[in-house]
Amino acid sequence: MLLYALHGFLERSKMKYNLKLTGVIAFVAITFGVVIGIQSCTHKAENNNLDRFTSDSAKFAVDESFQPIVDEELYVFKNTYTTAHPRIVYAPENNAVNFLLQDSVRVAILSRDLSANELTVLKGRNLKPVVERFAVDAVALIVNQASNDTTITVSEIKKMLNGDTKQDKNIVFDNPNSSLVRYLKGFSGSKAFTQKNIYSLKSNKEVIKYVSEHPDAIGITGFSWLNDPDKDYADALQKVKIVGVKDDARKNRSQQYYWPSQSTLALKQYPLTRNLYILNCTGKYGLGMEFAVFMRGDVGQRIILKSGLLPDAIPTREITIVKKIR
Repeated sequence: MLLYALHGFLERSKMKYNLKLTGVIAFVAITFGVVIGIQSCTHKAENNNLDRFTSDSAKFAVDESFQPIVDEELYVFKNTYTTAHPRIVYAPENNAVNFLLQDSVRVAILSRDLSANELTVLKGRNLKPVVERFAVDAVALIVNQASNDTTITVSEIKKMLNGDTKQDKNIVFDNPNSSLVRYLKGFSGSKAFTQKNIYSLKSNKEVIKYVSEHPDAIGITGFSWLNDPDKDYADALQKVKIVGVKDDARKNRSQQYYWPSQSTLALKQYPLTRNLYILNCTGKYGLGMEFAVFMRGDVGQRIILKSGLLPDAIPTREITIVKKIR
């Protein structure tokens, strides 16, 4: 509440003198009777893309794998805060991380935390990222509606990615720099996919379109792309189906196959999952922090819930029980 009051105070104040940021913070902190500690971030004065204390515009780097859900969050956020103008750069995960390390942005949305080496780079510039999870996504396998394949086991997926099975089906996913490819490499234990039947395309939309046109293909994509599709690939989505997955590699393994859904994600039954994080290293209250608070707040989490993904904090729902109807 204090941070929002502080933001409102600075928006209403019309200063005649160019006060230092620390002086303004100290003055407001005394007014509210609270001592505030702020992690400052060094930055180049000429870089207008970074988040300022009272900024209404800032550039964020977002893993393009999560464009559907981020677009939905942005639509509501912009209509709620009409003076805020976040500029989103959708890019493959590797590029999004490089934008953060090169100080082109101070906020990023990814499906992983930063590595020790990446944190060292940021630490060298006195940047300390705040990493917060806001949703859980599923990695889904899709096939053509004409395919007889409806289920698969975790062991079979690993063998398929490592070339230890018949290569009679084409396996397709988005571009080689994506977070999905990184996930699949870690999942399968493979450093590179060199099999002739494994292809990387340009986007998740292309994966869905390819599978819709090829009965012998298996597509791997993020679950968010299979819910409420845009018009440019809605028809293709109607021609594919999701494959059920059984985790036969776990000790207390279930004999059931599970399809991705909010319930199977919440109960940890569906085995192919990944967390979504917002990384904020602005070190101060600004648009980056506002958007992070919004995504993790009640409205932002309800948007996640409506999208079909699993929110980090499931919003509560109050029900009034009437004993007697008059």
